[in-house]
Amino acid sequence: MSLLQVQDLTFSYRPKAQHAPTVQDVSFALQPGSLVGVVGPNGCGKSTLLKLLAGQHTAASGEIVLAGQPLASFSTRELARQLAYLPQRPLVPAGITVEQLVQYGRHPHQGWLRQWSIEDRRLVEEAIATLQLQELRQRSVSDLSGGQVQRVWLAMIMAQNTGMVLLDEPTSALDIGHQTEVMEAIHAMSANGRTVLIVMHDLACAARYCDQLIAMADGRVQAFGGAREVISKELIERLYNTPVDILAAPGDGAPVIVPRRLATASAPFIHPKELPHV
Repeated sequence: MSLLQVQDLTFSYRPKAQHAPTVQDVSFALQPGSLVGVVGPNGCGKSTLLKLLAGQHTAASGEIVLAGQPLASFSTRELARQLAYLPQRPLVPAGITVEQLVQYGRHPHQGWLRQWSIEDRRLVEEAIATLQLQELRQRSVSDLSGGQVQRVWLAMIMAQNTGMVLLDEPTSALDIGHQTEVMEAIHAMSANGRTVLIVMHDLACAARYCDQLIAMADGRVQAFGGAREVISKELIERLYNTPVDILAAPGDGAPVIVPRRLATASAPFIHPKELPHV
């Protein structure tokens, strides 16, 4: 049974204007324990799709079913127990420490009859250790680098311990070393049974770590399937409107996408807008 089912989802920021919807007729289903990447050019609707799945926006039409229930039927707290969402640029609460922010991931699971527990502590400690934040735990989050802050947010999501996880470009502020650490942690989450939907721009990284890819353009799904099968020269050139070469990485054969140069030293590229008018 699919953990998340999306059927004919459509959404527009300007529904009365004469513009194409930001997300249009999107359908797919995600199986438990899968790591699925969402790729595509800037402005194609990737982040908007995640906001719809997280309940941040309401679709104009279509249906989202999570764990067998319509998404709209969940209260805010109930949804936070089922689904964790990390946007691109979350706001850091003033004065909060690393440990306090990670602990916040346990908030949806607590209430009048259930206060802080041994299980809460275990999940927080596990997340801090996985993201290698032990030496930073008492530091103020506002004093950290962008890459460190991103790791703290991801640790909070890990501590939340939901069956469904939505991540919007979680490695965008990280260097190559920390990017690998974070992707390994995300892969481990899915290996332990959590379903992860992650927006990515690094196509080679997406192909290497993801089980499946959803390729989007102009608000629509252009391809959905096995990560290494979806990435092809024809599809990438069509999505990004640029010529590429696709090479096989040593070791595991993962596709590496290399954009071709549009200019040479002897024949510099001239943008069409810069050409003289005749």
